[in-house]
Amino acid sequence: MLQQEETGLAELETVYVIDDDASVRAAIEDLLLSVGLAVSAFGATRDFLAHLEQSPPEGPACLVLDIRMPGQSGMDFRRQMLELGLRLPTIFITGHGDIAMSVEAMKTGAIEFLTKPFRDQHLLDAIQQGIAMDRQRRAQDGQLQALRERWESLSGGEQAVVTGVVRGLLNKQIAAELEVSEITVKVRRAQAMRKMQAGSLAELVRVLERLDIR
Repeated sequence: MLQQEETGLAELETVYVIDDDASVRAAIEDLLLSVGLAVSAFGATRDFLAHLEQSPPEGPACLVLDIRMPGQSGMDFRRQMLELGLRLPTIFITGHGDIAMSVEAMKTGAIEFLTKPFRDQHLLDAIQQGIAMDRQRRAQDGQLQALRERWESLSGGEQAVVTGVVRGLLNKQIAAELEVSEITVKVRRAQAMRKMQAGSLAELVRVLERLDIR
């Protein structure tokens, strides 16, 4: 269903379904469309990848993935997704599941393992969980990108001062290391704090930790 974001804009929630059984795909599509979710269904993993390459999701999404399929299995594809950096929350479905398979699925980071026939509500609950997880991930990615852009807006001198500060150096030590005056260090430090929108040294340190800058 459509969720209203703080910006006032609605994001379309998308569910991708990969299952080689056309009847299963149709049933899941009908269910999800009935609750207002956008659905894209595929009979093979290669078709899904080709679609993503052309039309990546614009809003939060998750994947419903059959485990047993001709060619590449769902489990193998999940591992491939991780290698490719595809971080879509994944719900496994299967007609022949067991405990060992369920455990293996969870080790790949799947959020749910449902054995056919499953209750519609169980699938919907898992999908809502997956979409909520992806929405949170997208928000965190957006925040991280904004921080990177702030960091990149700093001059080389300002970045050098900030990394010195984070290392615990005093202004005079940074000045000696960079061969500039203490006044220059103070000016660069103040400019960097303003550009990074950091209200305190502790906040600046936390930002650089998130950016993995030392």
